[in-house]
Amino acid sequence: MERKIFKKLVSMEDALKILYSHYTPKPLGIEEVPLERALNRVLAEDVYSDVDVPPFDRATVDGFAVIASDTFHAHENRPVTLRYGGTVDAGKVPKIKVVPGVAVEIGTGAVIPKGANAVVMVEHTSREGDFVKIYRSVAPGHNIQFAGSDVMKGEFVLRKNTILTPHEIGVLAAVGIAKVKVYRKPKIALISTGDEIAEPGETLEYGKIYDINRFTITSHLIEDGAEPTFIGVARDNPDEISSLIKKGLEVADVVISSGSTSAGVRDILYNLINKLGKPGILVHGIKTKPGKPTIIALLNGKPFFGLPGYPTSALMIYKSIVSPIIRKLSGYPTIKRRKSVKAIIKSPIYAETGKTNLVPVSLIYDSKGQLIAFPTPGGSGSIMKLANADGYIKIPETINFLEENSEVEVFLFSEDFEPPDLFIIGSHCLGLDLILSLMIRRNPNLKFRVVNTGSYGGLMSVLRDEADLAGMHILDEKTNEYNIPVIKHLKVEEKVVFVKGYIRRQGLVVQKGNPKGIKSIEDLLRDDVSFINRISGSGTRILLDILLKKIALEKNIPFNELIKKIDGYHVEVRTHNAVGAAVKSGKFDVGLAIEPIAHMYELEFIPITNEYYDFVISKSRFEKEAIQQFLEVLKSEEFQKTLSKSLPGLKPYEDTGRIINLI
Repeated sequence: MERKIFKKLVSMEDALKILYSHYTPKPLGIEEVPLERALNRVLAEDVYSDVDVPPFDRATVDGFAVIASDTFHAHENRPVTLRYGGTVDAGKVPKIKVVPGVAVEIGTGAVIPKGANAVVMVEHTSREGDFVKIYRSVAPGHNIQFAGSDVMKGEFVLRKNTILTPHEIGVLAAVGIAKVKVYRKPKIALISTGDEIAEPGETLEYGKIYDINRFTITSHLIEDGAEPTFIGVARDNPDEISSLIKKGLEVADVVISSGSTSAGVRDILYNLINKLGKPGILVHGIKTKPGKPTIIALLNGKPFFGLPGYPTSALMIYKSIVSPIIRKLSGYPTIKRRKSVKAIIKSPIYAETGKTNLVPVSLIYDSKGQLIAFPTPGGSGSIMKLANADGYIKIPETINFLEENSEVEVFLFSEDFEPPDLFIIGSHCLGLDLILSLMIRRNPNLKFRVVNTGSYGGLMSVLRDEADLAGMHILDEKTNEYNIPVIKHLKVEEKVVFVKGYIRRQGLVVQKGNPKGIKSIEDLLRDDVSFINRISGSGTRILLDILLKKIALEKNIPFNELIKKIDGYHVEVRTHNAVGAAVKSGKFDVGLAIEPIAHMYELEFIPITNEYYDFVISKSRFEKEAIQQFLEVLKSEEFQKTLSKSLPGLKPYEDTGRIINLI
């Protein structure tokens, strides 16, 4: 038999270029699968939530629903005594309203009754007949998970091309999705060759070796999102090898063999390939050790890879050349694999002693190339806390505090880890989601991470070099200007790049028909009106307080006295969507939110003011490619036309996308 001599070796890079000049690997189609079969599949479309999660304000502990101010003077030695007002069980609609001086017993997961704005843990209470003693004070919002605080109706839940781990599947279940569209798994036919191959479990004869490549390559194919099928072992016989390759081409999208690729007299594969399809062999021989005798062919539109027979060589070539192709067909990203990584925390982390604390974190590189671990926000009831995390930090039970700039070990949830191209922390907005969607349309390989902490929290994260950029809308009371005054007050102009965003219309949202006849902020003072507020420090809360202070000044009433007249002022939620859900349910008469929320929840909208939603970018990260792509989309005609059309109440203006020199 003729011996093949390698006359033209090519580099790995050139080998792939040659293949790509004839073949473009990409997902092979879309199918819909039930959620229980979606693990490790790749999303084929963006997923939005049709519901709020949770859909109502709920207790996160067993205890008593109260008005937080009733507990402010509670102490273990001097408990506050409140009147027992009944019980609310999980799954029931409460018919009780909490009024000053009353505590209502409540179970974990139960709906917060109207009037209550906090829950005292049962461990910090005792009941004696018709009275409840409170031994520890609580702040507004304590032990409550508010409607829409985890996932908002209309919010991007998961993006196209996301690999569905158990955490993402939990998110899909939380928003009520039973079936999901994913890319079809590529079918891979796997063949082993050689007279020496024996099946594991058989008695090994002298001169034989067990088939290692079949199982290692199959495992890697599954890990890369493919559906492998073992066709069989072909002995060193041309007809047998040809028959199995033909069978593989009939049933699979790609055929992979191992063995019989070298230049020995028994290595016959190269003599057969060109007879099995066009254009045939593209590469035979690569400038690498191990892996030199690799064959790459295209047979009537289907790739064929002939891997060397030695297991180390076969695996090295699979990982370097074949795996990227398979992952493109599966929709998987091509990434490194790690089990744990070292990272730095930029902010202190507090932990509870006596317990091993597991802290979910997002991972991002700072401007110096150092890996940063950012604790993901949210409580124990938040599924998005895990969805936004790459891994977790384990804090021993004897430690209650990790200092900033401490090095930590992050245990990865998945070995398929790579930090995002763009890490955004700050105030969330539907307009920001639109920008990211348009970026993905232009570059499907971009990876984002968005963590919603509010405007001020986002600014601080940018200054700590945790985030690439933040959205913000903070109104300054003295100048009546948005965003720039707070940056100047902090004296950080030299550390950030400030970019003008777009205009959002804020206003009051009320039920259809406006049954209470609400017209302005001053109507919140009426005895017959209940109000749902935003958390302290949010841009919307800052706006509200400024408007209320003006009313207090006009009426010559101290601000602290004025807010006592507002039923619900201290009932706080984290998101605009939670405001919309509360008003839609009838639990509250009115809330302050951006106009798209009124359309989303079919509410009426009473305009109050226009505000500026802008972006602050870490100056040290400004040249990042993803940042520049973000700015291109922000300034694009496509975004500016789509913004007003798809999100009523949000609109661009002449300064949208303009960089402002703050120095």
